[in-house]
Amino acid sequence: MSKLKLSVAVGPYDRTRALIDGSVQIDGVDPVCMTLSPEEIFFRALRHAEFDICELSLSSFTMKTAQGGGPYVAVPAFVSRMFRHTSIYVRTDRIKKPEDLKGKKVGLPEYQLTANVWARAILEDDYGVKPSDIHWIRGGIEHAGRPEKIAVNLPKDVRLDDAPEGKTISALLAEGAIDGFIAPRPPALPKGTPNVGWLFPDPVAAAKDYFKRTGIFPIMHVVGVRRTLAEQHPWLPGAVFKAFSEAKAKGLELLSDTSATKVTLPFVEERLAEARATMGEDFWSYGVEENRKTLTNFLKHHHSQGLSSRLVTPEELFHPGTLESYKL
Repeated sequence: MSKLKLSVAVGPYDRTRALIDGSVQIDGVDPVCMTLSPEEIFFRALRHAEFDICELSLSSFTMKTAQGGGPYVAVPAFVSRMFRHTSIYVRTDRIKKPEDLKGKKVGLPEYQLTANVWARAILEDDYGVKPSDIHWIRGGIEHAGRPEKIAVNLPKDVRLDDAPEGKTISALLAEGAIDGFIAPRPPALPKGTPNVGWLFPDPVAAAKDYFKRTGIFPIMHVVGVRRTLAEQHPWLPGAVFKAFSEAKAKGLELLSDTSATKVTLPFVEERLAEARATMGEDFWSYGVEENRKTLTNFLKHHHSQGLSSRLVTPEELFHPGTLESYKL
């Protein structure tokens, strides 16, 4: 049987590298791999469904699922995860604690970005700052006029306005025209811009405390498979999940090899040991059951923030062939 020649678009992570270099194969697939930024992958996938297999925003995919489904089905390979305490920047001359954001203006590149859903969930659950407490300003981080990839219909008590024409949210933050900034990337500011910094002065300590209290390691991205291919080849989503899981295991194996570090960063061995001591051996788990609490929390906030028209369940997000795995 000839293999399916399929396009695969993912970021160049240690957990995807084995797929990109071919040392891990997707059963039955001859891949054409492209390593692209998440912004480019999501834009091309959500606007034109250009790829056969690709990284997808958890928030955007949830929106499509609530609406009845889009061009992709998902597998629970969470190629991007991140504590979003590092994603909240503020004017440090006027914002001293999370509660100070009430009644203030906060910029964001898109309201529905997964990172922003998680940041708003943290602000609401831990500090009582609801989305309706903030005046949201939408604009590009580096380029003015960035639109939402998917149209949003927000609750009436949530105020969202576009940034002034020609202005980025980075510039507005530097000028003091807004009080805060939430995005997957830091603001694009000239070096030494005064009075701008993290909301949480020690975001790593804040994230560790969050994990210890909640057990949640936020999920950002899933992997999508073109729906028509999954319908034609029911084995494909399971094969994709298996390969992504094997690639992650290979990445962790190499990360653990300290004979010569695979990352251009000192103290990698110590940070890896610290992560396992804090979060467990399988700290970057794939699969639905292993991540049910995290997924359920996200889906609850996604719906309450007005992004999904109904409450979606974890099982609805993923292809049935990936909900459980065989055991020896």
